[in-house]
Amino acid sequence: MPKKEKKQEEQQLEEAIEEAEMPENGEQVETEVEALQKKLEEAQAKAAENLDGWRRSQAEFINYKNRVQRDREMDYASMKGDLIKKVLPVLDDLERSLAHRPEGDSWADGMELIARKFRSVLEAEGVKRIEATGQLFDPNFHEAISSEPNEEVESGHIIEVVQNGYLLGERVIRPAMVRVAQ
Repeated sequence: MPKKEKKQEEQQLEEAIEEAEMPENGEQVETEVEALQKKLEEAQAKAAENLDGWRRSQAEFINYKNRVQRDREMDYASMKGDLIKKVLPVLDDLERSLAHRPEGDSWADGMELIARKFRSVLEAEGVKRIEATGQLFDPNFHEAISSEPNEEVESGHIIEVVQNGYLLGERVIRPAMVRVAQ
């Protein structure tokens, strides 16, 4: 840039600064500045309020999504448990029939294979059999159908399982029906 143009630019800048420093009416400028500062503070307060509202809405939405997801999972587990509960009597019947099968019968061996496959499908879905024989009676997992004296088993312990109970995860979908020693 030539020196002449540079000097001219500097002179224009100095004139602009002088004009800015010498307001025509000092009070009017001060009033305008105060009004603008007040508007700025109001706008900042409004922006902070809007930001706070947005953050609250965002948190509420996240909580809503989590609640819906949790409800879905609970509904799914409940439906799954209800379906399994309806199918368990079929497994009970299969196991009872296999308990009284004739030995060496290939047809009965095939039924045993079906029962094992059935149990493995239930296990894959998270269903576990409640082990009860010889255990201490627990009303959370067992349903007593009789109480009888027994010298071989300690009082309060389970003598025999009449019908197997099952858990789906930690939830009891069917308690074990048991006979308890007195």
